[in-house]
Amino acid sequence: MEYVILAVVIAVIAVGAVAGLVVSGRRRKELPPVQRPTTIEPKTPSEPQVGDEAAAPSQAPVQTVEEVELPEAAETVEAEQAVEAPAIEVPEPTAGRLVRLRSRLSRSQNSLGKGLLTLLSRDRLDEDTWEEIEETLLTADVGVAPTQELVERLRTRVKVLGTRTPAELRALLHEELVALIGTEADRSLKTAKHEDGRPAVVLVVGVNGVGKTTTSGKLGRVLVADGRTVVLGAADTFRAAAADQLQTWGERVGARTVRGPEGGDPASVAFDAVKEGIAEGADTVLIDTAGRLHTKTGLMDELGKVKRVVEKHGPVDEVLLVLDATTGQNGLVQARVFAEVVDITGIVLTKLDGTAKGGIVVAVQRDLGVPVKLIGLGEGADDLAPFEPGAFVDALIGD
Repeated sequence: MEYVILAVVIAVIAVGAVAGLVVSGRRRKELPPVQRPTTIEPKTPSEPQVGDEAAAPSQAPVQTVEEVELPEAAETVEAEQAVEAPAIEVPEPTAGRLVRLRSRLSRSQNSLGKGLLTLLSRDRLDEDTWEEIEETLLTADVGVAPTQELVERLRTRVKVLGTRTPAELRALLHEELVALIGTEADRSLKTAKHEDGRPAVVLVVGVNGVGKTTTSGKLGRVLVADGRTVVLGAADTFRAAAADQLQTWGERVGARTVRGPEGGDPASVAFDAVKEGIAEGADTVLIDTAGRLHTKTGLMDELGKVKRVVEKHGPVDEVLLVLDATTGQNGLVQARVFAEVVDITGIVLTKLDGTAKGGIVVAVQRDLGVPVKLIGLGEGADDLAPFEPGAFVDALIGD
């Protein structure tokens, strides 16, 4: 009996111990009470919080439009005057320009003119000398047929002349070279306004790298110098800087430039340029076309399209082909292909100051039956000159 009572007592004590542990564990897990702030910070009227009651509008002063201070009118005028239009340049007259640029032909002069004079001044003109004369002419890109003609005439004239003084030889060579180049061709540019008020239209064509856009800008100066009012058409939309370059040339002489978006339709730009020229009553519309590779049939066809679209306003008065004189006979290949696409009316020879191939003037005229109308003799703005056979030969053979 005593054992039973002892067991019951032990069981009661064990149950009580377990219950005490459970209660104490629960108390330890309870979180501490949240400390609430005893004071509430005032809220800024401009920053309402969620749950706030709508408050009466603030009585703080508000700045109205009438109270904002505006800049003085004088300050606005000064800002506008700060942006000045570029000064308009006055190009030098084209009359006699080639004579003034004779020194630019010094390299061609040394190789062609002076070379011929030196050979012709020999005491004895044997076959070897005449072969050297032929070689000098061929090296200057005069061409085979013109060279043979010139040598034959020189042989005859020298034989008849007999004694040859330097002055007589210079006069003889001058006369024969001028005759070889030709004086009967019409080298004038048709840039005057038509009787019906429509401006003359000039297309400038050529391959990449011949200085075509620069030549177009210089030609614009030539026309302004001759008293023409000019509108420039930047139809070279494939070269990013072409339109900017042409516009800069135009701004310098007060000529407006019509341009389109980069990569746009060149024919559309050319059409708009002529349209603007008609609206403004301009004398001449000068259109710079994209530099075509003569081996690209599609691009050449597009050049033909430009001409056809422009002719919706009326016939094109001039199509000037720009050739790099340094390319020599290779330029003739380009010229023939262009002549098949558009009717070339004149040749512009650039970079003639830096080449010994002055004879290309003769060769290109003979090959195309088209006169050289302008020559480029340097990098200056007024280094494009109307071609004058007599002055050109004078520059070649010197004084």
